[in-house]
Amino acid sequence: MTRHDYEDLGLVAGLEIHQQLDTETKLFCGCPTELREPEDAERRFTRYLHPTKSELGEIDEAALEESQVDREFEYLAYDSTCLVEEDDEPPHRLDEEAQEVVLEIAQLLDMDAVDQAHVMRKIVVDGSNTSGFQRSTLMATDGEIDTSEGSVGIEDLMLEEESAQRVEEREDGVLYSLDRLGIPLVEIGTKPDIRSPEQAREAAETIGMLLRSTGRVKRGLGTIRQDVNISIAEGARVEVKGVQSLDDIDDLVRNEVHRQVRLLEIRDDLRERDAEVGEVADVTEVFADTDSGVIRGALDSGGKVTAVPLYGFDGLVGAEIQPDRRLGTELSDHAKRHGAGGIFHTDELPAYGVTEDEVTDLREAVGAGETDAVAIVAADPETADLAIEAAAERAETALDGVPEETRGANEDGTTRYLRPLPGAARMYPETDVPPVDPDPTAVETPELLTEKAERYQSEYGLDSGLAEQVAYGKRMALFEEAVEDLGVDPTLAAGTVESTVTELRRDDVPVEDLTDDHVLDTLELVAAGETAKGNVGEILTVLAENPDLTAAEAVEREGLGSAGDEEVREAVAEVVERNAEQVEEEGMQAFSALMGECMGALGGKADGDLVSEVLREEIQKRA
Repeated sequence: MTRHDYEDLGLVAGLEIHQQLDTETKLFCGCPTELREPEDAERRFTRYLHPTKSELGEIDEAALEESQVDREFEYLAYDSTCLVEEDDEPPHRLDEEAQEVVLEIAQLLDMDAVDQAHVMRKIVVDGSNTSGFQRSTLMATDGEIDTSEGSVGIEDLMLEEESAQRVEEREDGVLYSLDRLGIPLVEIGTKPDIRSPEQAREAAETIGMLLRSTGRVKRGLGTIRQDVNISIAEGARVEVKGVQSLDDIDDLVRNEVHRQVRLLEIRDDLRERDAEVGEVADVTEVFADTDSGVIRGALDSGGKVTAVPLYGFDGLVGAEIQPDRRLGTELSDHAKRHGAGGIFHTDELPAYGVTEDEVTDLREAVGAGETDAVAIVAADPETADLAIEAAAERAETALDGVPEETRGANEDGTTRYLRPLPGAARMYPETDVPPVDPDPTAVETPELLTEKAERYQSEYGLDSGLAEQVAYGKRMALFEEAVEDLGVDPTLAAGTVESTVTELRRDDVPVEDLTDDHVLDTLELVAAGETAKGNVGEILTVLAENPDLTAAEAVEREGLGSAGDEEVREAVAEVVERNAEQVEEEGMQAFSALMGECMGALGGKADGDLVSEVLREEIQKRA
């Protein structure tokens, strides 16, 4: 792909980071914030959603387009699902624990808390909220973070309710799970200060580190999402939604910049050709005897074929604008929004069973010449009409360059059309929840993960790599409890929560069944001398496979209790006696060979440090 000068192109980008908070209850009710499996659902119910007017009597364009696609939304409810989640009862007061976490985050971002926070409704009619809107609250403004390419301002900090989780996409709608709906979610919006793909990624990584520094955010896939707003000087603002991985952000920015550059080049070509979009036409007769499987299937089901002539577009509908995505893909994305499987266009035909003669007849039917292109849709009559109109409208915008829109992130770093950008009509006040008065003085500023890693090195003697691994890891709190509350050796605790558990997972041990108490109790037994530290992996394996056991029960069942000092000395002395001749000849050089024999003789019942100390003493007696 072409390398671009981002400064010359006038790249401007901003981030919206969405992070779930790890609170006990949801934002507007007392339900738990833990996810369930869909098969655990106890019942289902169905809703149809439609947009409403704002306080000024306006309807948001994005919501209006979404509502034009008639879809049924089905929801999975669980034993804890309440009337608030079903939108059958007004929301409760804003969760206090969530407010506290957000104020900690605001301090880390050097933001000013608002004097009074008011809950707003944000229209959402894609089914992801049973109410048809998402509740959102501005909590703080005007912060800043540092990057190697300069500071990035933080515009606002919002406290929101998480959406329901998509379980299944259907032809006529979506199946959602209600267990995720209402989990407290913080949204951090930066100012448009980002000027390169690399800075976008660095800013996201910095914000992610600050969020995890609170120790009160959820971890794992899907708990944090990034949206990126991107534009270039002659392009338009595009919001890319749903970036799951930090590793994808810089690629997404590069690909979106390239897409906008290519769309501007295509615009210039179209203008030189005096291109225009023609009238939509019914071309079913052209394909009456077609062997194309897609078209034949639509016609046999009572459908039809619609077409739009694109005068002057020849060769440009098939022009690549992102890796493996073309202008024709953009037209297809819009057609798909109305239920079509996609479009065919003459830049790619004959193909898909469409013959050369059919292409010729198609051109003649809509009055298209050699310099023109034609796009077609085959579907049921209503879908075919709506889809070809949507494709024609997108072709019209190609004459202007880059349309403002919301796009979805694909796994390969490209994007796809989702909907128009939302407008101001999307937000209006929530009258069921009273305002709150945030008090930032009531919370303490958390220790940064970078500072924590440095402290682990200075206080606990961990090397820099292990210290950073633990500080940034999911089990940081578990490590601190083991060391500070139970007196466990820091290196043992760090190695256990990071390396040992990781190794067990690679060996297909079900470590997800290990509780914090399993790990803490095991480490406490080591600290008390009741088992050897070399047994930790074996004990945790037993507990993972038998979660109902305690660590002490696992040690007893497997015979992993520690040998006493006297038993260790007797075993070591016996090994040395057995190898007396070697000890007399080699002295301390015999240590390595005898160490393994001593450990084997004790059967893992003693720590290596103690065995080593006793063995050295016994060798020195005979040297």
